Amino acid sequence: MVTERLYFGRNIGDTLGVTDSLWSVFVREVVSARLPAGYTFWPASGGWRDSTGRVTREPSFVLEVVHPSPSAASDSAIVAVIAEYKRRFQQQSVLRVVTAGRASF
Repeated sequence: MVTERLYFGRNIGDTLGVTDSLWSVFVREVVSARLPAGYTFWPASGGWRDSTGRVTREPSFVLEVVHPSPSAASDSAIVAVIAEYKRRFQQQSVLRVVTAGRASF
């Protein structure tokens, strides 16, 4: 099994741009359509250092997807979700962490 965690920052510039309602629409229109087998998300808060060295704190959402070993279809779906978030909310990046492991139901 593969676990993928995607970290979506909610700020646009220095202000909260991705509200709870905008996130809900994104999940309904994009995430559910591309990841029909399932996913989990939760709100989070994080920090990062920008190119000038300034530490920025930012609210975010973490989206987790567990699926069978990597495939072109699963990779394409994840890449599409990331690309649409960046486009829709003017984001520079979405952090993607992929971990191999075992899972059972």
